Amino acid sequence: MFQDKTLKCKECGKEFVFTAGEQEFYAERGFENEPQRCKECRAARKNSTKAQREMYTATCAACGAEAKVPFKPREDRPVYCSECFAKMKEAQE
Repeated sequence: MFQDKTLKCKECGKEFVFTAGEQEFYAERGFENEPQRCKECRAARKNSTKAQREMYTATCAACGAEAKVPFKPREDRPVYCSECFAKMKEAQE
């Protein structure tokens, strides 16, 4: 029923393929308009409207390495780097 279509991005002018699978997905969701931007331009547009998170530097309570976290660390709570946090989470499961 659906066939791949080649569309032109209104942002960068590059041609991109609107696949049969994507068309089926759009139809299932009731979307009537075809995409007007290529995947890269859609992603760039989405990310440009997102507010950048402020990152804080802390020292990992387990290994002592520097950790960047999206919250302000408190003295009464330990902070872990992503590797140590993943190990702890794995051990709990």
